[in-house]
Order: sequence, then C-alpha cells, then structure tokens
Amino acid sequence: MQKSAGKVLASIFWDQGGILLIDYLAKDQTINAQYYSSPPVQLKDILKGKRHGKVTKGVLFLHDNAPAYRALATQWKLAYLGFQCLDHPPYSPDLAPSDYQPFPGLKKKLKVLHFSSEAVVIVAAET
Repeated sequence: MQKSAGKVLASIFWDQGGILLIDYLAKDQTINAQYYSSPPVQLKDILKGKRHGKVTKGVLFLHDNAPAYRALATQWKLAYLGFQCLDHPPYSPDLAPSDYQPFPGLKKKLKVLHFSSEAVVIVAAET
C-alpha cells in the first residue's frame, strides 16, 4: 500500500464563467476571519481583469454559514470591497451550485489517484 499526501484545503471562488481564484490554506493553518478576509481582495482584482466590463452592478457573494464567514471582520471586509452577501439558509434542502458547476469534473479526474505531496495535488487540481 502506498502512502498518499495529506489533505489540501482550498477556498475556490467561481462564477458562471468558471473558476476565478483558488486559494490554498497553508499546512497547520485554520480558516478564521483574518485568513478569510484576504482572498476576496485578490478576487476583486481578478474580477477587474477577467470580467472587465461585465461587473457593472456589483458582486453577489454566496458562502455558507461557517463562523469565519459570519465574523464581523469578514462582513466588514466584504462590504468595504462592495460585495453584497446573500443569505444562505443553515439547513437548506437545495443542493449547492458547486455540485453542478466546477467540481464534478475535478472529482472525476482526481478519483482514486494517490499523490506524493501537497504540491503534486495542487498541480493536478489546476491542470
């Protein structure tokens, strides 16, 4: 039996046109409000470049109800960036849009593969 790399946690930001930003969490770090306030800043710059002229009425931002996302620091940062947060019901029976958009292809591609390191996992996920 071959030992595989550990878990790799990624925050993925996407829209109807595809994945915009993948931010990988450093090993031994947790997602908290301080960490989660940083990727939206990068996202705003990416939207200016990749979706130039298409973002005219603002950005609707949907995430779940994890404590780091609900923290005041996160909410203030998103408001400062001009992102409007959509309410996400805590026990919604609806399937997440991510079940149909970017992830099925990625899951199929990475299924039953073993990776020697986190770096190899990241390369495989992004190609």
